[in-house]
Amino acid sequence: MADPERTCILTRDAAPRDALIRLAISPDGAVLPDVRAKAPGRGAWIGVNRAALDTAIAKGKLKGALARAFKTGPIAVPDDLPARIEAALERAALDRLGLEARSGGLLTGTEKIEAAARSGKLRLLLHASDAGADGNRKLDQAWRVGSDREGEDMRGLALPVARPILSMALGRQNVVHVGLTDPDAAKRVGEALHRWLHFIGPDLSTAPCETASQGASALPVTAGSTDGTAENDEDFE
Repeated sequence: MADPERTCILTRDAAPRDALIRLAISPDGAVLPDVRAKAPGRGAWIGVNRAALDTAIAKGKLKGALARAFKTGPIAVPDDLPARIEAALERAALDRLGLEARSGGLLTGTEKIEAAARSGKLRLLLHASDAGADGNRKLDQAWRVGSDREGEDMRGLALPVARPILSMALGRQNVVHVGLTDPDAAKRVGEALHRWLHFIGPDLSTAPCETASQGASALPVTAGSTDGTAENDEDFE
């Protein structure tokens, strides 16, 4: 079943719900991020990155769009809303990595990851932001060899967090590189990373992936897609 679509209240572009960010209104009228789409009541959706959201807030466009959508009285947009969204998306992505680690679907340690990469079992490769260039190149090359894609620009994704944060999220010590061999686990992690990185700037769909079928086409469609018909239940377009 296709993921229901929503419409960004700022751009009017439609995209699957999981590719957008839900905003909710607290009882006192404050706009809060609801990145897991769990808060009760009505919500509004945005699909822009942080820079565009900063501009929309500065020009009053977000408040106007929310007022038109909710029609619930005074709305307060916190000055730090973009920072709150970024923090929530980061937490959701790291939580997803932690869940995969606890389920046994995630590899750490250069030797284990390299072995999986060279045997063609690796589906997603991640590097901490402070990982050494030599270590990254070694694992990237092993991934290309195991995927029979030597000579291509296929490489792991450098995360915007350093090893202490990555280690804490996974409940392991000194995590520098992360590998996923299960296609479903790689897809779940990829989707969580896509929303986070799209919001802060880089888009995961531009990063080289294990195969074309597990690359950009396997990730959620970003805002701007016109495929499908936007659905609405209790949430505003």
